[in-house]
Amino acid sequence: MSLFGKYLKGWQFRSANPSFEVGQELTAMITGTDGDTPVARVGDTILRVPDAPRTAVDKRVRLRVTEFDGNEHEGTAELVEVVGETTF
Repeated sequence: MSLFGKYLKGWQFRSANPSFEVGQELTAMITGTDGDTPVARVGDTILRVPDAPRTAVDKRVRLRVTEFDGNEHEGTAELVEVVGETTF
């Protein structure tokens, strides 16, 4: 392996459309609403969080994915807990 290959070993680019598995937990920001449903955006991926209260908007939360469509990069998640305030 070349020196350049050794240097880049293990590197990868992050996707703007991350995919999630059902049951996977993650931390994200609830950035707004889609109608009355709070929404967390991770890159260009959208997770709707129907059980989150409107007071969770602009807060960092822990979510558990309940449904996910990898082709559309959209899904549904349930609120596990509010972790913190916004960093804005």
